[in-house]
Formats: sequence, structure tokens, C-alpha cells
Amino acid sequence: MVFDFTPRGVCAQKMRISVENGVIEQVQIMGGCHGNSQGICALVKGMAVEEVIARLDGIRCGFKATSCPAQLAEALRKYQNEIQNG
Repeated sequence: MVFDFTPRGVCAQKMRISVENGVIEQVQIMGGCHGNSQGICALVKGMAVEEVIARLDGIRCGFKATSCPAQLAEALRKYQNEIQNG
């Protein structure tokens, strides 16, 4: 399943995430810090959704209350809720 997420409170403008059987196949982050975004996308590829959420949730960027990694965790949490609640 491929879905889009609009992050809030960060420089990134859009995330496109592909998940199959609870495993991340691909993540694209548009906007924000290009190198960091590429690194995040490469690191989470092949990881279970639950593990990514556990590792990235709560990460902050400087004085911001959130970060691109935390917003990815939020996107995946939203995905899980939608899958579970139909």
C-alpha cells in the first residue's frame, strides 16, 4: 500500500510511504534536508512499521517540538490506525 502524508512543524512538505505486510518498502521525503531525508529513507527500508515507530517517535529537531523522523513515525501510526479501523 502506498500512501501520502503531510508532515507538520518541519521543513519537509510531503512523505510518500510504501508498506507491504507491515514492512516498509520505500519512503520518499519531499522538501527538508535532502541528505538527512535520504539517510532516513535508506535506514528504514525493510524495517517493520512498529520498529520504525518505536525508534523515531519523539525525536526533536533543534528547538522544534518534532522532526522529520518523528513525523515519519506519526505517518506510520496513522497508517496503522487506518488499517486497524478499516
